[in-house]
Amino acid sequence: MKTDPKETGVTAVAEGTPEGKAEGQEREESERKLPAVIPVLPVRDVVVYPFMILPLFVGREKSIRAVDESLSRDRLILLVAQKDAEAEEPSPEEIHRVGTVAMIMRMLKMADGRVKVLVQGVSRARITGFLRRDPFFEVSIAEIPEGEASAAGLEVEALIRSVKEQVQKSVNLGKGLSPDVLVIINNLEHAGRLADLVASNLDLKVDQAQEILEITDAVARLRRISELLGKELEVLEMQQKIQSTAREEMDKTHREYYLREQLKAIQRELGETDERGQEIADLQQKLDKAKMPPEVQGEAKTQLGRLSRMHPESAEASVIRTYLDWLIELPWSRGTRDKLSIKQAQKILDEDHYDLEKVKERILEYLAVRKLKKAKKMKGPILCFVGPPGVGKTSLGRSIARALGRKFVRISLGGVRDEAEVRGHRRTYIGALPGKIIQGIKQAGSNNPVFMMDEVDKVGADFRGDPSAALLEVLDPEQNASFTDHYLGVPFSLSDVMFITTANLADPILPALRDRMEVIEISGYTEEEKLMIARKYLLPRQYEEHGITEKHLQFSDPAILKIIENYTREAGLRNVEREMAAICRKVAREVAEGKRGLVRVEPKGLQRFLGPPKFLPEAEQQTDEVGIATGLAWTQAGGDILYVEATMMKGKGGLILTGHLGDVMKESAQAALSYARARAAALGIREEVFAKSDLHVHVPAGAIPKDGPSAGITMATALISALTRTKVRRDVAMTGEVTLRGKVLPVGGIKEKMLAARRAGIKTVLVPTRNDKDVKDLAANIRRGIEFVLVDHMDDVLERALVKPVRAGRSAAIHAGRAAARSPREARV
Repeated sequence: MKTDPKETGVTAVAEGTPEGKAEGQEREESERKLPAVIPVLPVRDVVVYPFMILPLFVGREKSIRAVDESLSRDRLILLVAQKDAEAEEPSPEEIHRVGTVAMIMRMLKMADGRVKVLVQGVSRARITGFLRRDPFFEVSIAEIPEGEASAAGLEVEALIRSVKEQVQKSVNLGKGLSPDVLVIINNLEHAGRLADLVASNLDLKVDQAQEILEITDAVARLRRISELLGKELEVLEMQQKIQSTAREEMDKTHREYYLREQLKAIQRELGETDERGQEIADLQQKLDKAKMPPEVQGEAKTQLGRLSRMHPESAEASVIRTYLDWLIELPWSRGTRDKLSIKQAQKILDEDHYDLEKVKERILEYLAVRKLKKAKKMKGPILCFVGPPGVGKTSLGRSIARALGRKFVRISLGGVRDEAEVRGHRRTYIGALPGKIIQGIKQAGSNNPVFMMDEVDKVGADFRGDPSAALLEVLDPEQNASFTDHYLGVPFSLSDVMFITTANLADPILPALRDRMEVIEISGYTEEEKLMIARKYLLPRQYEEHGITEKHLQFSDPAILKIIENYTREAGLRNVEREMAAICRKVAREVAEGKRGLVRVEPKGLQRFLGPPKFLPEAEQQTDEVGIATGLAWTQAGGDILYVEATMMKGKGGLILTGHLGDVMKESAQAALSYARARAAALGIREEVFAKSDLHVHVPAGAIPKDGPSAGITMATALISALTRTKVRRDVAMTGEVTLRGKVLPVGGIKEKMLAARRAGIKTVLVPTRNDKDVKDLAANIRRGIEFVLVDHMDDVLERALVKPVRAGRSAAIHAGRAAARSPREARV
């Protein structure tokens, strides 16, 4: 049986009950005996109960034949629900075993071949076996008699009353039930029939209706109906509550609308000012004063027109009002005038920062070009300061803004993972705001501030987008003239803004973003530079912050240098300032306690204020040793000395690497060993040594992670020294990457590494030939006293690093020729 127009379906529910029949007819039906064999009519989407009358549309061939067979016999047919309502030709396994024997009261053939029958349920029955499957289902059945009440009379009566009350409550709550059915329910006193009648009028699923049909005990069936009615009442109560709330809100809104309209009419009659109209007029006046571009002005007027037609208390009105406030407060045409005095700018930059000549020179060049172009349009530069922490990148941005006479805005991009932090959220979201760029412009109140973005190398990315990609438009002079924030939805020109970004490392920055910026590297400071900065900038600031003067406290130069060398280890000066602040606090306390006199800080007295030294210099090599080479390392805190140790022991040709080495450093050690094995004959190493010995390479300070390729030639030197039993010169340090063929490749961090060499008292440094340009860029005070030897092959390294050359198997003439060819590359700088 089907429910669609082409097949069978149920189009009506119960139309009558036994109470509406004559006594004789009811007695006749009760005395009728059910046949043992009966045709089956599978139905879907409905379960038929005894005494239930409803019309059915029959469309399937098997079902029509079953109806014809029933009419040719005694007009009785078994109505059974399908388990799967979608099954077109259900098998016996897809039909429930309990159904209702029904009487076909009327039959009408339709023009489309379907049959419409009116059936009335007679009794429950169970299928005991299938006798025929074609051309229709025929089964043997066993009647399920109406069970006796399993509970006492009072309990049955209470249950019947409870169900009737629940039905009445559901009708009061809006349940659709015809008055005739309600009257019959109120007059029924039979528990089983009451349960069936209520079940036939509840909106039950097929599984629930089948469950009710299969309960033979009348009282149990009525109890189950009571439970289902309870759930139905809860749903109806919630539905009525929702409808009541919605109706109240609508009534309230309508009432307020009518009252406001009446108030407006009264105010017009009295000649009073309309507050709503005054608010719109004020917004219009502010929009005219904002001097927006024409396209922005048009959008603002459109939104203002929408606001004027809205209810002032609606959520959308609040969103539009906030949006208009943002448009009004942005400095579309407000900017500061640049101070174009080159000498004054030079003076301000020198007052705030020591050295940093490249940065200062770039700013003065920008000012000079700006001064020559005068009123002509000029795009703001986009700079990127790259350097270790504490070298003054952020404070340099403030100094540049002061030198230019511009507003200064700083935002931190460290840890930002949401693209909306840069471009803003769309206005459709609750609590939407513009991004950090537009917020910073509004905060500055100027359309040409110095805009600093700190930690651009620490921007993250996740499922919300990549903020670095969003910065591509912001930091591109060709695109940022029409930067569009998602919240504003209109372009805002950033072409006059001077953007400055800072980073500790340039590598993590998105390559496309790095290409848009002018990268200026700011290296760490030498001890002499730190001393000058401490004298000129740090000490006066600490005196002022702690309320003391030079009459109370003075530092000697050796004391400051000892703080730099033994109490801090950094490229910048943050920790130096902290140590000085600690001393100033102790002296300030003594002054506050009434002690008078001058406190002079000397190197020997530092332990009184700061305790024992926190950092001790690397122990210098006392003598030339076998298997120990001195390397130079670069860290974010500056340069450092790196000793590489190699030793040989009996074994099977293995290579052991220790010292918390990274993958790249381990690969450098493998490449160094491969080079040594490939050049064993030239180096005077017997081939069987590699097969019968194990080599162990260790880099001290094993708790500190180390990585990078620049220790390649250092590892190769230590390994060859151990294999040839040749000592390494203790006063030679080196840096460079090594290849399998012994070529020396360039590395980075030359300035920091040279500073480390100076601190360690190194006199000779081996540097890759292709790093010659970096050596020439070093300041004179760094190069003074150090001999730089440019090398491009491991042969050059071994000749200068080992105490005696390793040239077994080579003629003296060839050796002399190589030495003569290399001598021009050696230079004392």
